[in-house]
Parts: sequence; C-alpha cells; structure tokens
Amino acid sequence: MHEVRGVVVKAKNEPATLETILVPDPGPGEALVDVLTCGVCQTDLHYKVGAVGEDFPYLLGHESSGIVSAVGEGVTEVAVGDHVILNWRAVCGQCRACRRGEPWYCFATHNATQKMTLEDGTELTPALGIGSFAEKTLVAAGQCTKIEGELQDHQYAAVGLLGCGVMAGIGAVLNTGAVKRGESVAVIGCGGVGAAAIAGAALAGASTIIAVDLDDEKLATAKKFGATHTVNSTEQDPVAAIRELTGGHGADLVIDAVGIGPTFKQAFEARDLAGRMVLVGVPAPGTTWEIPLDEVFGRGGSIKSAWYGDTLPSRDFPMLVDQYRLGRLDLDGFVSERIGLGDVEEAFAKMKAGTVLRSVVEIAPAPEATR
Repeated sequence: MHEVRGVVVKAKNEPATLETILVPDPGPGEALVDVLTCGVCQTDLHYKVGAVGEDFPYLLGHESSGIVSAVGEGVTEVAVGDHVILNWRAVCGQCRACRRGEPWYCFATHNATQKMTLEDGTELTPALGIGSFAEKTLVAAGQCTKIEGELQDHQYAAVGLLGCGVMAGIGAVLNTGAVKRGESVAVIGCGGVGAAAIAGAALAGASTIIAVDLDDEKLATAKKFGATHTVNSTEQDPVAAIRELTGGHGADLVIDAVGIGPTFKQAFEARDLAGRMVLVGVPAPGTTWEIPLDEVFGRGGSIKSAWYGDTLPSRDFPMLVDQYRLGRLDLDGFVSERIGLGDVEEAFAKMKAGTVLRSVVEIAPAPEATR
C-alpha cells in the first residue's frame, strides 16, 4: 500500500483539499502510475459541484502523463518504466460497439478494480476512473497509452492534455466531423476545447477556419492555433458572418463547443447544404433546442455529438504526439500555467473566470512509502 498526497473533494461544493491517500499495489490487469502532470479540466469542476454524481469523496484529476511503476498479473500493454498518457477509454474488446469495429464507442470501458482510500479506509471515487491529482494512481492497464520516443521533461505537461479536453476538441474535428483538406470549418466557443478544435482543423488542412466567441482575447488565442477569421458574436450575427466568409453558403463543418440551445441552433444554421455539425460542448442537464423538422430534412447533412472526440487512444495519441514533435500541433500553447498540487482550488477559480486555457499541475515524484 502506497501513502501519497492527492486532491480530494469530500462533499458537494466543498473546497478541493490536499489529503493523504492510500494506493494499493496493482492487481490483475492493473497498473500503478507515478503521475508527472495533470491538467485542471472542466470535468473535475463538474465532479466538485456534484454535476456528475453523488459518489463523494472524489479523487480529482484525469488529464495526465506519468510513468508506470508497477503492473499486475496479465498486463502486456505496458511495462514498468514506460512513459504514458492516461485515458478514460480503456476499451473492453467484447461489447457490441467493439465487436462491430467501433471501439471508440466502447460501452464497457475498464477501470481499476481495487479502490484507493483515505487514511481511515474511506473509499475514493476516482474522476473518470483515473484520479490523478495525486503522486500515484491506480488504473486499468488499458487506461495507459505508451509514449514512444523521447520527450523533454517540460513537454509531458503538454502531451498529458490529450487525456481529455484537447483530445475532445481535436477529435471532434478529425474523427467525428471527418474534416477534409480544403474544407471550411467554423468553431463556436473558443475555450480550451474550442481552441483544440481549431488546432485540429488546421492540422487537417482546412482552408477556412472561423472562430466565434464573445471574448476578443479568446479570439486572439484562436488565431494562434490556426483560425483564419474571427467573429465576435456580440458585434455580428455569427450565422450571417460565417455565411459571408464562406461565399454565402455556410461552413462544411460547424463545431458547437459551448453546448447551449442558442449555439446549437447557430451551428445548425451556419452549415452549408449537406454540411455537418458536431456538438462537443457538454450541455447542462435539461438543455433543449427547437429546430423545425422540415429544416432538418431540407438542409441534409448530419448532426452528431462527439463522445471524447470519438477517440481511440491507442490510435490517436501516438499520431498526435508525433505531430507535436514535428511542430505541426502546438500542444504547448494550451498550457497557461504550471502549478502544484496545493493550487488546484485556485485553478478552478481561474477556470471559471475564463483567464486560462489549462492550468497544469506538475507533480514531483513521491517519496516511496508503503504499508
């Protein structure tokens, strides 16, 4: 049993606090990971405020890089010493989605069987089955994707972000939206996920990339990631602006990275005929939208939601790390600040204020302590 520090929220809307937690040695199919970095993601905030469930206390954190320090019986995917990115889509290979050749939709993803606990034995629920605001975490081995080749120490903070938000945005464009070279893409909402969608559109070779937001600073950031045009929707009607920038037709692909009724409707209306739209912004429970059914039929094309960008980590992470190494994908640009484990609560405040793309916790190796 390993005694380490971790960031825990014990009850709904309570502050996230740094606690001593106990992490078991890995059992069959499990891996113990020394966490190097962990991004502060909106999903962690959702856990904190009770928007995901009521299984408190939660061990927060899930957007991580690390080093495998031990593996359990039967593990072949990774070995001790491997640098890895953690993911929450450890596919089972047996469910109906996996059997039909769509493992990115796996309906029975794996997590570690054993529980991490507080010192008094209280079981912790790890965020997205990972719980990596901690010096060590226990996961299913399939939640580890090996990073091939060398990276400099400071680069692990950037590649760890593929574990959730950045991958969700890139995947919404590359996988769900299936953008092609030369197509036009509009992204509504330019926070972390929207900025990643813009970076994905640039990586795919889209010719016109339109960023839409209420905030000029976010639009300026979007240009750094590859936006060719920006639209401040407090000053212009975004649907009219997108049409004007695409020859009067609308974009081939529109990404809604906000997830509220008005932006969903804007995304639908800003598509070209037979165009695609993808919802990647997470709607609040009960969010609704109303669009005449004859318009759905008449416009054709597709309306999709992106589950983690339809990502298959074993396929997508290595490719995107390679693109990062080649200088074609600016993952470093998503790292707004580097902080310690004790700074997570303050990072949530910065996230809510919209002043960061990503705060990234950098975690020093834990002194080995066992029970």
